[in-house]
Amino acid sequence: MRIRVSTAMTAAALLVAPVSALAGEGGHFWSGDWYLKVGAAGFAAPRYEGAKKYLFQVTPMISLGKAGSTVRFSSRNDNPSFALIDNGGFRAGATGKLVMPRDDDDSKDLRGLTPVKFGGELGAFAEAYPTDWLRVRGEVRHGIRSHDGIVADIAADAFVDVRPDVRVSAGPRVTLASNDYMDTYYGVKPNQVAKSGLAAYDPGGGIHSVGAGAAITWQVNEKIETSAFAEYKRLVGDAAKSSLVKQRGDRDQVLIGLSATYRFDFTLP
Repeated sequence: MRIRVSTAMTAAALLVAPVSALAGEGGHFWSGDWYLKVGAAGFAAPRYEGAKKYLFQVTPMISLGKAGSTVRFSSRNDNPSFALIDNGGFRAGATGKLVMPRDDDDSKDLRGLTPVKFGGELGAFAEAYPTDWLRVRGEVRHGIRSHDGIVADIAADAFVDVRPDVRVSAGPRVTLASNDYMDTYYGVKPNQVAKSGLAAYDPGGGIHSVGAGAAITWQVNEKIETSAFAEYKRLVGDAAKSSLVKQRGDRDQVLIGLSATYRFDFTLP
């Protein structure tokens, strides 16, 4: 297992809290007290989506928000978000995600396949708290440059503070994807068969994966926060039937890691 240090762009995939920055009365939207969290996460994860072999990665973490904004719970799976509606029990707005490139430098399994370009996904999110200890969140995003598909993530997290400084959370996850997304990551074109050694495959859209995640977060002090996390997902539907997954990969995908962040407080006029 070799170590890869990801670029700073990967931070968007690991933001630990969404941005919520609505204008206050008599000021600009940026006026007031803010916080900036910076840190890093180290985790073992598949070399690519659907891979059998794992890679240890180190990625930066960046989170920006307005002090006093009432985000009851956030997950490492949450993508960067800007809440346009926030009444405490319900939040909704815009969200986005940076998408890292994928090619045969990541794994020899990918030789002969079309490389995935660096790009992103933009869309909307909504989250609600049916109870004081449960959050349900959904995101729908459209690919930019990396793929032309649509991806939807749905997650529910139950959380409890076992101590004032320690929170435990866990819950199920489901991901759905359109055929354009599936074709980018799981398709094998007929003219790629000879070079890749994989059987031709033309996937359709639908449920991409199901799984669950859990985390333990320790608020060391008002500035430092650490977390241990684990995620499991099982590829289903056309993703699981891909020749890339069946011949070289694994339907079962696991991610385990640790993270730490430090918070800086500042004020803007």
